[in-house]
Amino acid sequence: MQLRDLSLTNYKNHAALKLQFEAQINCFIGNNGIGKTNVLDAIYHLCLGKSYFNPVSTQNVRFDTDFFILEGVFQKNDREEKINCAYKKGQKKILKRNGKVYERIAAHVGLIPLVIISPADRDLILAGSSVRRKFMDGVIGQSDSGFLSQLLDYQKVISQRNALLKYFVQNRTFNAATLEAYNQQLVQLGTPLLDKRQAFLDTFVPLVQNRYAQISQQEETIAIHYHNSLGDSNFLTALEAALPKDRSYQFTTLGPHKDDLEFQLNGKPLKTFGSQGQQKSFLIALKLAQFDYLREVHGIAPLVLLDDIFDKLDQHRVTEIVKLLQQGDFGQLFITDTHEDRTLQALNATDSDYEIFNLNTLL
Repeated sequence: MQLRDLSLTNYKNHAALKLQFEAQINCFIGNNGIGKTNVLDAIYHLCLGKSYFNPVSTQNVRFDTDFFILEGVFQKNDREEKINCAYKKGQKKILKRNGKVYERIAAHVGLIPLVIISPADRDLILAGSSVRRKFMDGVIGQSDSGFLSQLLDYQKVISQRNALLKYFVQNRTFNAATLEAYNQQLVQLGTPLLDKRQAFLDTFVPLVQNRYAQISQQEETIAIHYHNSLGDSNFLTALEAALPKDRSYQFTTLGPHKDDLEFQLNGKPLKTFGSQGQQKSFLIALKLAQFDYLREVHGIAPLVLLDDIFDKLDQHRVTEIVKLLQQGDFGQLFITDTHEDRTLQALNATDSDYEIFNLNTLL
């Protein structure tokens, strides 16, 4: 998988930027605030149909303008893929593949596999369960074309059921038959989601453990446990048992939308007992395992984005990441950094060709 051409118009702080890529490793160098991360985000946007850092489309439009346009030309095996993404304030975002508009953006996810490693990854350990679910579902979505559509349908029913629960309270009424219809839909849509998540983790967790062993080079054991809010109960039975609580809280308190992942180190919560170094190693292992998983599923190496990790990781750790990716027969790597010298130090430890894009002089 290769990105050959990239064009940004009114995207975040970029009025107009066109880049061509020929090397395996491509580095964006420049001062803070010049827009290095925004270039990576544009690549992410074209691959997955949304921004990694600002999912709300209006937040991606350049100041004092009312639209943005992104264009990318990718080489996938022997086929060229032209992806266009355009948004105008007040209108629906349009995503095109080779000139054809997607009816549903979720259908695009998985066409161009991608992995991003960013300082924001720490939220996977420190933030709430929704961040970990989003990561897990995002990886599955890149490997299963129907998963995200199923998830969106499930979330739509959750919203409708929650609205009904609020209506009951506000109007001092209750209709068991109507609620039962929503329960049946949740079971029908939610059960396959649970099955696919578990099947994914059965394959994914050993990959993370293997990568962590490579990175840490220590006799530590890590584990990832899936916390199913249903427990051992049947989905429909659990919904019925939770009804008093749901009516009190006015929202659906259990189901796939409430599940979580627990990261463990030596049998204890990583968030509490892991050092900063151990947490960083775990996050890197998690993302490299994502690379391994997507490469196996798609039969091609995903694009890899490394955002500003030199400021968050020591030089040795960054060099090791680049080496591991190179050993993994990676396709194309995009890196941002403020200092060209330390980027070159890491790149010179590899045998791959690379190109430096200095945004201080390009813009």
